[in-house]
Amino acid sequence: MMHLAFDGSGIDGSLFTTITGLARHTKWLNTPLALWTNAGLGVFAVLMVVGWWNARRRDAHAMTLALAAPVAVVVAFAVAEVAKKLVAEVRPCYSMPHDYFIDACPTRTDYAFPSGHSTTAFATVAALWLLDRRLSAVAAVFAFFEGFTRVYLGDHYPHDVIGAAVLALPVAYLASRIVGRAAVPLVSRLRTGVLSPVLTATPAGAHAAH
Repeated sequence: MMHLAFDGSGIDGSLFTTITGLARHTKWLNTPLALWTNAGLGVFAVLMVVGWWNARRRDAHAMTLALAAPVAVVVAFAVAEVAKKLVAEVRPCYSMPHDYFIDACPTRTDYAFPSGHSTTAFATVAALWLLDRRLSAVAAVFAFFEGFTRVYLGDHYPHDVIGAAVLALPVAYLASRIVGRAAVPLVSRLRTGVLSPVLTATPAGAHAAH
């Protein structure tokens, strides 16, 4: 029995057409944004690495939150994948084939809601919020831009991006908060063991003092 996919074009298809119409008239941006939409995910990994690096000079709770950040992102992404299967929203390229699309149309079983890229982006924002709000603010700027590229390229409707944010922010926040509390004793022990060089930073002048 064939599963009928949900058609999301009736929600904000006109806005989608407006944005992809912009892509049609700014073809000089098509290739850079097509490259960025995937490569840009590396920015969120870098921000989490920066969070970990800075946490080495802070207490065990901060380091636990730094280590919890990627875990929270994975949890949010997993929840989003379940939501994709449940909603089963067909991609815009099938519902609105006459619009302008930069990316190739994926298989019908590669559903649209919520956007996986945007889920990763906004989950990083939430996970970093508990650790370092400046890094979280930087992540937020890139997350909104990532979401825009997903619509600009024709991969997702705007509500796919909004749905990703609505799902990812609380899920990643709660996951990060739970792990950030529960794992503090473990991280505290690890900071005094063989993983000490990875989890702590030697204070300046410490070697000279010895």
